[in-house]
Parts: sequence; C-alpha cells; structure tokens
Amino acid sequence: MERREFIAAVTASLVAGATAVPGGQAAPGAQATPPAPPPRKGRIKQGVTRGVFGRGAVLDDACREAARLGIKGFDLIGPPDWPTLKKYGLVPSMYPGGPGGSIPVALNRKENHEKLSGLLHPAIDEAAANAVPNIICFSGNRNGMADAEGADNCVTFLNAIKSHAEDKQVTICMEYLNSKVNHKDYMFDHIAWGVDVMKRVNSPRVKILYDIYHAQIMDGDIVRNIREHFQWIGHFHTGGNPGRHEIDDTQELNYRFVMQAIAELGYTGFVSHEYSPSQGNDPIATLEKAIAICDA
Repeated sequence: MERREFIAAVTASLVAGATAVPGGQAAPGAQATPPAPPPRKGRIKQGVTRGVFGRGAVLDDACREAARLGIKGFDLIGPPDWPTLKKYGLVPSMYPGGPGGSIPVALNRKENHEKLSGLLHPAIDEAAANAVPNIICFSGNRNGMADAEGADNCVTFLNAIKSHAEDKQVTICMEYLNSKVNHKDYMFDHIAWGVDVMKRVNSPRVKILYDIYHAQIMDGDIVRNIREHFQWIGHFHTGGNPGRHEIDDTQELNYRFVMQAIAELGYTGFVSHEYSPSQGNDPIATLEKAIAICDA
C-alpha cells in the first residue's frame, strides 16, 4: 500500500468522528475527531509490528492510529525511531534483529559468538536506558549442523549473556519460526528444541518468542503447548494461517480461545500482531478487528 493509499484509508476510518449538526451533516469548518476506541477488557496487552499497516505506511501515521485504537507496544522498531513511538505513548516492545543475529546466522554457531556478544551487550544497555523490555534473537539455520550441537552452542552463548540481561531487567527472546513454509532450515522450528534450551539456561531474562502463526504450522496444539511451556515464553506474535494474513474467520486458528488461555495464565507481557492485511482490506479496520478478537 502506497503512502497516499494508507492516508486515504486512515481518513476514511476517521470520518465517522467528524463533528455533526442536525441532519447528519458535518458542521462547517469542523475538524474530524478520531473516535475513542471502545471499552476493552484489557487483560491482554496488545502490540503491533509495522506490517499490519500495509506496505509504505508512514511510521508517524501508524503510531497515531495504534495509540488511538488502544495499542500499547510497537515491536521491531530500532532506536532512531523510538522517539516517534514514545510521542504517542507506545512502548518499543521488542528491539529488532541485529544484536541477536539474523534468522539464518545467529547463536547456534560458535564462530558467531564473539561478534554477537559485542553487539548484544551494548544493546542490552541501550534497551534498559530506554525502557525497552525485550531484544529478539534467533537460533540460526542448521546448514548441516545437528540440532543437539546447535542447542549446546545456543546454551553456551545465552549462559554467558544472561547475567547482564538479568542485571538490566531486559529479556532476550529467541524466536520460534517455521521451516516448512517461510524459513527453510531454521533450527528452532519445534517447541521442544526451544524449551530444552530455555531449561538449561534457566533465566527469567531468557525466554521464547512464541509466534503463534509459525507454531501452528510446525507443531499445532497451540493452547496445550502454551499452557505446558508458559514459564519459558516471554512474548507472543499473532498471524493468520494460512498466509499470515488477518486473524479473523478467514483462517484456521481460534484466536479468541488462544487469547483467553493466555490471559488465564496471568501473562503480563505483550501480544503483538504480526500479519499482513490481505490485498483490498483496510489496514485500520483489519487491525481494529484483530484487537477486538484478542481482547480476552
């Protein structure tokens, strides 16, 4: 979606808030006032990623709409843009990739450890100084490596970094991704592998980023796995399967039930929406519907 299309969609979604006079006509010279979001239960603290606003969305516009709809966090936005988030009262809820490696090249290879340690230590300090609660990290791809060896290497790295994260109260979140559709050869592609790593590191500041879309593709059994492994999970992402589009009745997951289960566990972190609106759908209307579905 181009910038002009995004702005047009936002304008359309706000027109209902225009000041009106009898007969339903807007008062001359009146400015459109964004309608307040409906009352929410609020047990789930919801966040967003940039993609939910469509291609080409302007960050300032996205933040304004997110705040209006009651969103609390914005994932995967880097330090240069934190002031924009904070202007709208949004938490930079997940430090983006880089310090914790990339999807294919990350913690499972010892030859990456020195470089990543040099990046992650200052990122932890920067996150702590700016009230950023989480930093994303990745396992890396297999590239012929056995899963057990990769797990050992990840444990070694995370054990070396965890005391710094604990001291600064910043959580390192390793993302669970699918290797069937989107990220071929990614090592942390089953929940059991990640839980094994987390148990061996055993830190309140090293957790799993449980991406529900990816988990559905690889393991399914979403609610059972969340309940059984909840203590090792630090953050959630949403996305509809198939296609990583809307989380409504166009896909196979019952997100209302999933969110109720998460809320009942007493989860206090962020659940951030990470989907791409289907072509032709209004991003703001789609997001508002997703928020309502996840308002457990």
